[in-house]
This record gives sequence, structure tokens and C-alpha cells, in this order.
Amino acid sequence: MSSHSQCQLSVFTNSTPTQTFHEHKHTLSQRAYIPSRIYRHPSALLLEVCTSLKELRRILPLIIKSGLCDQHLFQTKLVSLFCKYNSLSDAARVFEPIPDKLDALYHTMLKGYAKFSSLDDAVSFLIRMRYDDVAPVVYNYTYLLKVCGDVGEIRRGKEIHGQLIVNGFSLDLFAMTGVVNMYAKCGQIEEAYKMFDRMPERDLVSWNTIVAGFAQNGFAELALDLVTRMHEEGRRGDFITIVSILPAVANVGSLRIGKAVHGYAMRAGFDSVVNVSTALVDMYAKCGRVETARLVFDGMKSRNVVSWNSMIAAYVEGGNPEEAMRIFQKMLDQGVEPTNVTIMEALHACADLGDLERGLFIHKLLDQLKLGTDVSMTNSLISMYSKCKNVDIAADIFSKLQGKTLVSWNAMILGYAQNGCVNEALNYFCKMRSKNIKPDSFTMVSVIPALAELSVIRHAKWIHALVIRSCFEKNVFVMTALIDMYAKCGAVGTARALFDMMNERHVTTWNVMIDGYGTHGLGKAAVELFNKMLEGPTKPNDITFLCAISACSHSGLVEEGIHYFTSMKKDYGIEPVMDHYGAMVDLLGRAGRLNEAWDFIQKMPIEPGITVFGAMLGACKIHKNVELGEKAANRLFELDPDEGGYHVLLANIYAAASMWDKLAKVRTIMEKKGLQKTPGCSLVELKNEVHSFYSGSTNHPQSKRIYTFLETLIDEIKAAGYVPCTNSIHDVEDYVQENLLSSHSEKLAIAFGILNSSPGSTIHIRKNLRVCGDCHNATKYISLVTGREIIVRDMHRFHCFKNGVCSCGDYW
Repeated sequence: MSSHSQCQLSVFTNSTPTQTFHEHKHTLSQRAYIPSRIYRHPSALLLEVCTSLKELRRILPLIIKSGLCDQHLFQTKLVSLFCKYNSLSDAARVFEPIPDKLDALYHTMLKGYAKFSSLDDAVSFLIRMRYDDVAPVVYNYTYLLKVCGDVGEIRRGKEIHGQLIVNGFSLDLFAMTGVVNMYAKCGQIEEAYKMFDRMPERDLVSWNTIVAGFAQNGFAELALDLVTRMHEEGRRGDFITIVSILPAVANVGSLRIGKAVHGYAMRAGFDSVVNVSTALVDMYAKCGRVETARLVFDGMKSRNVVSWNSMIAAYVEGGNPEEAMRIFQKMLDQGVEPTNVTIMEALHACADLGDLERGLFIHKLLDQLKLGTDVSMTNSLISMYSKCKNVDIAADIFSKLQGKTLVSWNAMILGYAQNGCVNEALNYFCKMRSKNIKPDSFTMVSVIPALAELSVIRHAKWIHALVIRSCFEKNVFVMTALIDMYAKCGAVGTARALFDMMNERHVTTWNVMIDGYGTHGLGKAAVELFNKMLEGPTKPNDITFLCAISACSHSGLVEEGIHYFTSMKKDYGIEPVMDHYGAMVDLLGRAGRLNEAWDFIQKMPIEPGITVFGAMLGACKIHKNVELGEKAANRLFELDPDEGGYHVLLANIYAAASMWDKLAKVRTIMEKKGLQKTPGCSLVELKNEVHSFYSGSTNHPQSKRIYTFLETLIDEIKAAGYVPCTNSIHDVEDYVQENLLSSHSEKLAIAFGILNSSPGSTIHIRKNLRVCGDCHNATKYISLVTGREIIVRDMHRFHCFKNGVCSCGDYW
């Protein structure tokens, strides 16, 4: 408030604006006669049409200049309007100096405190009213009961309920409806129903209140039963009844009840009411019927911003972000101003699409609408930029955010994890804990996958212990993440032990365990688990079938994989997508059934994509099929001409066939396009430090020692039967070929691990590419001559080498 306005209001406060309550005891004044010159005065008329605090402050000087400050009419009007426009300090400046306060002024002030100030302030003013001998009216208590319900303050609510009874309002319909509402909003639905049941009479508002109470507390069917009982007692529901029950129906996903309510709304003629139609859109969407929601939306004669928000959210949650953005654009085109809810849903859609351009547009729009200061909005921006692969922008927004919430930290941790910035995700997790912010289940589900990417068993055990200390071991999603993490750390046995301990399993839990078995080459175990799942109540989804087919592919279980592919559509109505077709090509191709795989591609009902032809090319490389390899490679070059990996695979096929001229042509094309082979990199963790090794690199501090040891180790495994595979290298002497092979990144990492760990301990290696044939063969012999178990996680799967044998059975 400006100093000028304070000077104007000082007219009302005399010389002692902070007098105590004792000096302001009121007397009960009867409404005085108001001369016509007072109520017809221009300032009185201006107060009647005043629409804002700004206007009110412009009228104030006229009242003062006209000497009307001591008139009850103006005092009452000013207190009422200042309270209405949330300027309680100004209202108090007018209220306090009035010597002969009317009861109505107290009631107005209490309403203002209840609406705009804290519950404590409102209760304090109620106590003052009693001290000033103001007789309470029923509205005093209903104002406060509403506040108690809104903030969930059950203890204060009960105290006010008690005061209401003491002051003789226990049979008042309006008061008791307020009591019912308060208990319902505080989650005490049984107490709310007791109060409702004791009411000697009930009106439609009472019925709507208890129906909404049951609905909001998750008892949709009981709420519907109450609507039936209401009709039996001769009370016809209105559109508020419908709007009260539909959100609960939506939350429990009961389409049957939703349709019943929709039918009632149509018969009663309420379906044309915008709030009812909007609630129907939301209900159908949350019951999985987005098409029906769209039909209701398109049939609406008028829409408010909530209607648009509901439809946008329906498409976002229904997995159709592109249509959500079309609805959002249509909303803007029709001149409807978005709210913070609209913007957050649109940002969610951009995040799902990975559409940075439209995300930037929405960011600019929210700044124009001055919505950017909202923490929830900022959290949505962080998520959007992270999913659009701009985690640096997300981090910058996060760093500038004042009043970070747990959701903010979760968004940033997940953002880093999704972008492969594992160390940054873990650093932010540790920073969050250092600020005494307790992680929730979402935090855990965000950080555990980051640790899974590190594939370090010690880290896995650390986060597992933290999960137990944080009491999340009963949370199905946290436990599912732990199972996935252990499987990705090579500890598939531990993963299965956790799986068996769970009392409740989500479909994702089954998926990660089946996939864990698959990536470890344990196809039979994956098949057994999948069949066990089919016997239980959890139904497989598209991801389940993808995991099962992939597991069969890694273990050569071709017929089982074909059966699952056929069954998913025939028995479960799940339409295969590109990943399923790619998995089938991989299944057939790995098994050497290349012609069958190529015929499968030709007969696909959808246009084959990169996944499919990539699987075909990989299979041709394994089985040295030049003809089909060239066909698959040519299609890949059309679909993704800038990916060097496919050129390298074709070059390897030519090298294996000793087609050196064609190999040279591929390399020339790569040079002209500036395409490079991704360098092989292997990681090994030792004493809290991750060591990286690139093929042929000599920059590690122990390089000289590593190469010397490798030379000796290669001689030992040759003596045990190892023969280097040099068919992919030409134009150099034999000893050079062997030297090139011996400097592959995984061999360097294994040598380092053996040199720097205790005898008999397991060595864990991570590689960014597929393990080459020579390294796979050499590692088997290394495990034999050293007596070490060596677990290698490459870009596709795990290889567990022990006593000269690999878990993949040489099928990878």
C-alpha cells in the first residue's frame, strides 16, 4: 500500500491506530436512519459499482474530502470492500477506530480473515468478538469450518464444531452442512456421515456435500448409493451432484459407474452444462476411453478453460502427445487464455515428443502470461528440457529456482539419469540428502536406474541398504527398480531373490526379471518365468512379449519365440510394433535362418524400420552372408545415412569374406561423409574409481605394466589352446594383427582388473560395443588359466566367463 493511501486512511484511525481491544468495546447499535444525501452521494454510488482495489483507492479521497468518514454506510462499505479485495490491513484501519461498531462489521472482518488470512488469525478474531460481546451468528462458524476443511485442520474443526453446538446452532441446516463438509474434507468420512445422518432435515446442498465427501475420499460406489437414496427420499439431484461424483468415478476408473452417471445426466438434461460435460471428458479419459472423451468434448456447445485442459490432459496421459498439442494450438487459436495447468500439460506433451522447438515456444508463452514463478511450472520446464536432451538448460533453471521442492530435485535427478549423465544424477542425489531433504519413492526410482547404468555391484548394495533404511522395501516400483539394477549389475540371482520376496508384483516387475534372464543368456529361465506369469492374475503387455522374444533370441529358443509372437496378437489382442518385428528378425537371424528372416521382413504389414534392418545386418555379420547383408545395409543407408555403425558392420562382413575391394569402397564412403567408427571403450571399477580403456590406448598410468602382463597372459592362453581370430584385419604382418587384437579395450580392462584385485575375486567389465569374437574367445581362456570369474556387460547383454565357458553358450 502506498504512503499516500496510508495518510488517507489515517483519517479513520485518529491519532492512536494501535489501541488495544479494551478501548474498543462496542455497543449494540440499531441501524440508524440514513439521510438521502448520504446514500445518494456520488461516492456512495461509486462504491456500489467499485470492481477493484485500485478503483477503491481512487474513491477514498472523495469520501474523506466530503467528510463522510464517520458515516456508518461508508464505514461498512469500506470494510466490506477492503476485505473483498484482500486488503485486510486497510480494512482494519477503517474498522478499529469506529467507536460504536455494528455487529455486521465484526462479521465482515471475520469473513475477510477466514478467506484471506491464516486460520490462526481468523480464530483469534473470533475470540476477540466474544471479548467484545458480539453475538455470534451461524455464518461465523461456517466460514471457519470451511477453512478447517480446506487446510485439513481437524483438531480446530472439532473445536469450532463444539462452539457451534454450545451457541445453539446444532440443529441449523446451514451450520451442520458446514460441519459435514469439514469432516469430509479432513478425511473423516465416517464422522461426516454420522453428522449427516443426525440432521433432522436435509436440503439438496446437504446431500451434495455428503455425496462429494464420499466421492472425494475414494468411495465412488457408496457415493452413487447415496444418490440413489436421495432419489428415494424425494430429492432430485442437480448438476452439482453429477460434478461431485464424476471425479471419484474417474479416479477409481469405473467405466460402468461412469456410464450410469452419464445416462442419468442426459435424462436429467444436465449433459449440456459445461461443468458436467467437462467432468465427463475427464472421467472417460481416466477410464481409458479417450475417443469417447473426444466425442463429448466435440459435442460441447460451450467450453471453459478447464474443458480444454481436460482434453489436453486426456491425450497426454493416453500416450498421444501430438494430438494433445493440436488441441492446445486450437485452444490458442480460439483465443482461450491458458492457465498454469494448460501450460504444464503442454510441456508434458513436448517432453514426451522430445520437441524442443515447441517447448521453447511454450516457455516464452508462460513468461508472457507471468506464470513462470510457480514452482510446479518450473519443475515442468526442468522435465521438458531434460527429455528434449537439453539437460544443461534444465540445470540452469534448477539452479535459479528459489524454494526448491522434493519434486524439483526429483526432476533434476531423473533428467540427468535419462540423459546418461550418471555421475551428475548421483551428485544431485547426494546434494539433496546433504540438505536433509528425504527422498521419496520417486527419487529412488529415478536414481536406481542411474546406478544400474554404472553396473557396479558395490553401489547397488549401497542404494539397496538405503531403500531398506528409508522403508521403501514394500514399494512395488522401488523394488522393481532394484531387481532391474541387480540384473544389470550381473547379479541376476540376487534380482530373482528380491523378485521372489515380493508379495505384490506389477507387470513391470515381471518384465524386468524376464529381461534380466534374457540379457544373461538364461533363456530357459526366462521362458519358465513368463509361463508362470501367464498362470497368474497379472496380464502380459507389449513389453512383456518383447522381453520374452528377446530372451528366446539370445538363447536360440526359436520356436518358443515364434510362438510368443503369434500368441501376443491371437490370444492377447496386442498389436506388434516395430520393436517386436525387430526382435523376430533377430531371433531368426541369430539362429542362421537368414532367408526366413528376410522373407519375414518382406511380409511385414508395416514399413520396416531401422530396428528391423539393423537386426538383419547384425545377423548377416554373424553368419557371414554378404548378399543379404548388402541388401539390409543399403536400406539402412537410406533410412539413416549418417550412422557410421552400419557402414562398419558391412565392412566387417566384407573383411570376413576377404572382399577387400568392397571393404575399401565402404571406408572411402565413410571418409567422404566424415563418418567414424565408434571407438571401443571398456570400464572397470576399482576402489571407488572407474578406469576407462580404449583400444590401443597407452595413457593409463599403468599402461606399461598392463601391456607387459598381457603379453605373458596371451602366451599362457595360447598354450591352453587359444588361437587369435585375425580374419577382419589385412594388409599387415601376422604379428601386427595379433598385437592389434591384444590391445582391444576389454583385454586391457581385464588385465588391469587381474593386476589390481585379489586372486579369485570376480572382475566386472562394461563395454560400449558388442564383444568381438576374438575377445570373447580370449576371455574364455583367460577365465580358465587365471581361475577368475569375469562378467562382461556389452551393449546388448551379459557374458559370464567361468572355467573357460561363457554363459551365452557362444550364442550371441
